Amino acid sequence: MKVLTDNLSTYVEGFLGTLELTVYSSLLALALGFVMASFRVAPVGSLRIFGTVWVTVLRNTPLTLLFFAVLLGLPRFGLVLPFEVFAVLALGCYTSAFICEALRSGINTVPTGQGEAARSLGMTFGQTLSLVVLPQAFRSVIPPVGSTLIALAKNSAIAGAFSVTELLGTYKTLGELGYNVVWTFVWIAVGYLVITLAISALFHALERTFGVAR
Repeated sequence: MKVLTDNLSTYVEGFLGTLELTVYSSLLALALGFVMASFRVAPVGSLRIFGTVWVTVLRNTPLTLLFFAVLLGLPRFGLVLPFEVFAVLALGCYTSAFICEALRSGINTVPTGQGEAARSLGMTFGQTLSLVVLPQAFRSVIPPVGSTLIALAKNSAIAGAFSVTELLGTYKTLGELGYNVVWTFVWIAVGYLVITLAISALFHALERTFGVAR
């Protein structure tokens, strides 16, 4: 406990940094994932191609490489932002590819007759997707989306290597102060556990409320 009590402010700062990264990156990933899933099932060929390329490139690119591309590459093109914002962009874009595929798999579970019936009533593609298909697909994608966001929370640890304040990075400060590295990592693990269990509890509650009965 001495490692924690003597350095509580350091742990709290790192914990809040990780929590902030997780929340903002999750919101970005969900928004982009929804857009890309819509592109992938759109009747317009160019949108389907764009969505496919987005998912294929990001799912097959190591996250660390994406961090290098965003945090070190974008400033070369004149885009200068705080490192925290770049980290959110890297995490959000990377995770959006997995969110997209989870949503698309849910969309594919909705019977095609649902969409055909909506179109026969004069609904546009956007109306059919948002009012008919996605509300039904949402029920089946709650568990995979929750698992993806838990992975995002753990992936945020990479941001510490790029001067972003987050939980794992606290080990450097405490190591320099001579604290036992084992107990340092134990409390870091507890912090990540709190965040991932909170996400798990949230999606478990959503699944109980909206999930498909099996």
